[in-house]
Amino acid sequence: MFIRSSLKTIKRWPNRWPLLLCMLLVWSPANLADARGAYTQTVAPVVKETTPSVVNISVYARVKQDNPLYNDPVFREFFDLPKQLEKEIQATGSGVIVDAERGFVLTANHVVAQITRAQVTTKDGRKFDAKLVGRDPATDIAVLQLQGPKGNLKAIPMGDSDKIEVGDFVIAIGNPFGLGQTVTSGIISALGRTGLGKQGYEDFIQTDASINPGNSGGALVSFSGQLIGINTAIISPAGGNVGIGFAVPINMARRVMEQLVQYGEVRRGQIGISVRDLGAMASKEGYQGALIGDVVGGSPAENAGLQKGDIVKSVDGTPIGSASQLRNLIGLTPLGSRMELKFDRNGMTRNALIEVGPAKAPARRTADQ
Repeated sequence: MFIRSSLKTIKRWPNRWPLLLCMLLVWSPANLADARGAYTQTVAPVVKETTPSVVNISVYARVKQDNPLYNDPVFREFFDLPKQLEKEIQATGSGVIVDAERGFVLTANHVVAQITRAQVTTKDGRKFDAKLVGRDPATDIAVLQLQGPKGNLKAIPMGDSDKIEVGDFVIAIGNPFGLGQTVTSGIISALGRTGLGKQGYEDFIQTDASINPGNSGGALVSFSGQLIGINTAIISPAGGNVGIGFAVPINMARRVMEQLVQYGEVRRGQIGISVRDLGAMASKEGYQGALIGDVVGGSPAENAGLQKGDIVKSVDGTPIGSASQLRNLIGLTPLGSRMELKFDRNGMTRNALIEVGPAKAPARRTADQ
């Protein structure tokens, strides 16, 4: 409306067009929107609030390498040469302060997998020695604890990754290629990604926000300023960002962290069932769940009355959409806890209260629960 009336004014008074042009620039749609508070065109407030919680991690590790001189028979005969040499290497990654008082930092397991010592640098340039509290290769989550005085640290609030949706805007914060703290933005491209062969328990958030080497362990943040994921992996033929990055949902990372802080490891549980996706049965509109393929004799599941062919619909009120989701829920439930399963059998809905027991050998963790 304003533009239309301005054009009419220019026709009437051609010599006033410079003044009207200035008015158009000042009262552009963007500025009008800002003045009215209808929306914001910047994520700077969110970035300003969250980046102090994201840290750079320098990890020092000792690795063994084959000694090239050992392959020479002359050197091997006349000199006492070791077959392997030990060498200290340095790698960089990212982390997120989630408990400022105790100095706990969440990061990716593969960042600290061979750690001998680590140094953490905050956004304001402070450096801390950090000790490894515990790590979990199956979910690619690890926890470090900052040493020394921890004044003025800022922890990022954790969100609820069960409530995010495809299409939500997100920010990825980390230390790509060792350049220093970097912020990128994008959207959530998919949820519940599995089968990537990255970890044993997979439930990835997929995003097109740029994630590159060095971003691992950094924060995936919602536009409300809450931590919703820990950046962990990318798919890229050349090793750089192509718009397909993955993060561990914060709800999973939080449950892993709780056990790492308490025990130094994740004590996985099982109830004695093998599960698989519904497949063709899931084509029925609104029908979701995980199909029980087998029940171990004498297991908590058998004692609670579960049978082969039952379809688990929910656990403690959380709807089950896939077999991997059910495996994750069981595998991250503390030992001795009780969980309520709602399941269908021959069209009838039933409930079972089951106590989680110790997990079996690692080789069968992803198949049997």
